[in-house]
Amino acid sequence: MSTPLTEGTKAPAFTGIDQDGNKHSLSDYKGKKLVLYFYPQDNTPACTTQACNLRDNYAILKKNGWELIGVSPDTEEDHTRFREKFNLPFPLLADPKHKIIEKFGVWGEKQLYGRKYRGLHRTTFLIDEKGVIRKIFLKPRNKQHAEEILRWENEKKG
Repeated sequence: MSTPLTEGTKAPAFTGIDQDGNKHSLSDYKGKKLVLYFYPQDNTPACTTQACNLRDNYAILKKNGWELIGVSPDTEEDHTRFREKFNLPFPLLADPKHKIIEKFGVWGEKQLYGRKYRGLHRTTFLIDEKGVIRKIFLKPRNKQHAEEILRWENEKKG
């Protein structure tokens, strides 16, 4: 799986609603670094592992200047339950109509046990202060995703 977006290009403008009914747009994060991570579904094992890894490392991500937003096709209500259950400190955007998901090109054909279907490809975009995509993780490591982000940032500085 790949996204039609590439590193070094402007991130698509988006607006979405989080679990509390608050609106978030890319323009709200101008001047800030943003981790925009797309995941298939709340309360599934891999998605929960990834979200909890980001939660557990949220303070160090923030210390390094990163804002964090999760996006999935789930509803606001699903996100509220997921966020409360796992004490997630970052917003989760509900995108059941796939508006943001399609803009970032992370919806497509998947395969599980030989069966093909359409679904969301777990992908993370690191967006800089000017709205430019600096890094795309096509297959983030769920148990070590925050570490991947920080390692990339350190290598970039190095």
